Amino acid sequence: MAISENSAEPQIVSSVPEASRPLKSHVRWTVCALLLCATSINYMDRQVLGILAPALQHSIGWTEAQYGYIVSAFQFAYAVGLVLAGRMVDRFGTRIGYAVVMGIWSISAMCHSLVRSAFGFGVARFFLGLGESGNFPAAIKSTAEWFPQSERSLATGIFNSGANVGAILAPAIVPWVTIRYGWRVSFLITGIFSATWIVWWLTHYRKPSEHPKVSRKELELIHRDPPQPSVNIPWKKLVAYRQTWAFSLAKFLTDPIWWFFLYWLPKFFDARFHLGLSHLGLPLIIVYNASAIGSIGGGGLPALIHRTGMDMVKARLMAMLLCAIAVTPIFLASSTHSEWVAVALLSLAAAAHQGWSANLFTTASDMFPKSAVGAVVGIGGMAGSVGGVLFSLSAGWVLQITHSYASLFGIAASAYLIGLLVLRLLAPGLRKVEVAL
Repeated sequence: MAISENSAEPQIVSSVPEASRPLKSHVRWTVCALLLCATSINYMDRQVLGILAPALQHSIGWTEAQYGYIVSAFQFAYAVGLVLAGRMVDRFGTRIGYAVVMGIWSISAMCHSLVRSAFGFGVARFFLGLGESGNFPAAIKSTAEWFPQSERSLATGIFNSGANVGAILAPAIVPWVTIRYGWRVSFLITGIFSATWIVWWLTHYRKPSEHPKVSRKELELIHRDPPQPSVNIPWKKLVAYRQTWAFSLAKFLTDPIWWFFLYWLPKFFDARFHLGLSHLGLPLIIVYNASAIGSIGGGGLPALIHRTGMDMVKARLMAMLLCAIAVTPIFLASSTHSEWVAVALLSLAAAAHQGWSANLFTTASDMFPKSAVGAVVGIGGMAGSVGGVLFSLSAGWVLQITHSYASLFGIAASAYLIGLLVLRLLAPGLRKVEVAL
């Protein structure tokens, strides 16, 4: 039978006595800050290799194709891990699940300091991918638990900007550490941040109804949307929904572009403009600062458009269209002779990607009940990683054969418009699924 939404006011079951709750609170934004920090650490860990790639390519001696294999090892493990992590988070909850995946990826990141060959980096990247795969399923599920629908894309944009914060901190820190202490130390520096975050998370995170610092008013705000069915939907049922395919194919087409920004931009700047390790930091910091602005601005854009009278679904799709259009000038980046024109084009594209990503993530909680969000994000993330594997393998061989980034930037320019078209065709109006038992 189908489970329909109840139109009555949601009944909030709380394990905290009403008398002990504060009169006013904003705990949901503290949770958002926790998610922002976790995502920042996540991207610091994965960005170290991209920054060091030009130097390591000379010292270890890998080819462009081998570098593509190393990046693909991470993405393949990430694809597999996303499905497993999404289901684990749905089953065991975000508090325990998030701490476990953070521990796995932190240990794997530090193990990079022990390897001495291209194959060794491939193995280390594989296990890093398994651990890091749990970040977004856990973060999106936490957002669905702690925020009403109207605030989710903004909250997602804020924590998703951690991808940019981490990508900004990495080029600011890694070259300095590497020049003074060697590249192996650069892979160790995030361990203390990870350990501190795990303690902070386990100490402070609870579900809203179980959190003693959440006021009654904030709890009512969090639960103001109509109640959703709380059911464990098997994967075989999830993959039967057009909405799952819409979300997953959009991720498949556009996630690889962000991977490309992370792992090939340092190599692009080094190859095109001959920037060494000591000069790579500023262009990368500018690009990722722009992407941080794009993440938060793009996440808040649907609410801004909604104020003009457009309904929230159309406002979200309009925001995604604007982001998709903003990426298109990137095809000019490979032909410009100006380093700073290239920085401007890449900054615009990276900002637009993050605005797109914040809204695409939110479509999962728009279309599915909270109990299935982690699994759906996991499936979509797996599709994005599969696309990333194919793109990385292709990029390695394209660069080794043509020594040109033109075709790669051309693909990036068109991917988002195609992704939006697929989303609109398969899930018109972002219609919410009717869960059949």
